[in-house]
Amino acid sequence: MAGENKKTILGVTENLEALLCYAVGWVTGLIFLLLEKENEYVRFHALQSLVTFGALHAASFVFMFIPILGWIVAFCANILGFVIWIVLMVKAYQGERYKLPVAGDFVEQHLAKK
Repeated sequence: MAGENKKTILGVTENLEALLCYAVGWVTGLIFLLLEKENEYVRFHALQSLVTFGALHAASFVFMFIPILGWIVAFCANILGFVIWIVLMVKAYQGERYKLPVAGDFVEQHLAKK
């Protein structure tokens, strides 16, 4: 359980490391997924960050090439991404394994295979 605040590969509590998985979006998600091999709580948040913010980043990038309507959609995706980013960081730090509807299911299925 995340509330136990077990140490991680970086020597910080798992709550802090889970929060850091979201700090710079998919980039820190990838970094912590590669670094953290043992702690399943941190790995869950790292992969969820990578999947969620990677998809939002890619969608935003694609929509930027569509004049006007695409720009509006990209702007809305960025606002949505910011709200999700804040919620996920708070939930991770509180020790909650907060699962997003699509990304969270994918992450759980992927981690269950390992």
